[in-house]
Amino acid sequence: MKWFMVKTFFLTILMFLVVLFGMQQASEGITKMKGYNDANFKGAFTVHENDSGGFQASILGNDVSSHDLEQKKVKLEEMKAYNFFSTMGKRLSEGISTMTETVVHFITDFIREK
Repeated sequence: MKWFMVKTFFLTILMFLVVLFGMQQASEGITKMKGYNDANFKGAFTVHENDSGGFQASILGNDVSSHDLEQKKVKLEEMKAYNFFSTMGKRLSEGISTMTETVVHFITDFIREK
């Protein structure tokens, strides 16, 4: 049993090291495939702090401000889009909440009567 545990431990360590080595090789392969290291390469979503202390976000290189998000929110509220599944989910949750509340009141009333 002792040798089995030792072999399992070393095999686990070996597999962990092989995975780390594979991740490093994949990272180098991606860099080689790109052809160069670009320090200016940005991710899909970045957040920067302004000089005034506020935050500025950009998605895929396009700047996004809170004003844009507010306009979109107002536009969606004006559209009053009907979502069947959202409505059904709300009704289901209200029904379950009401049923649970009724059961709890019934149980507490039953316990108080005894």
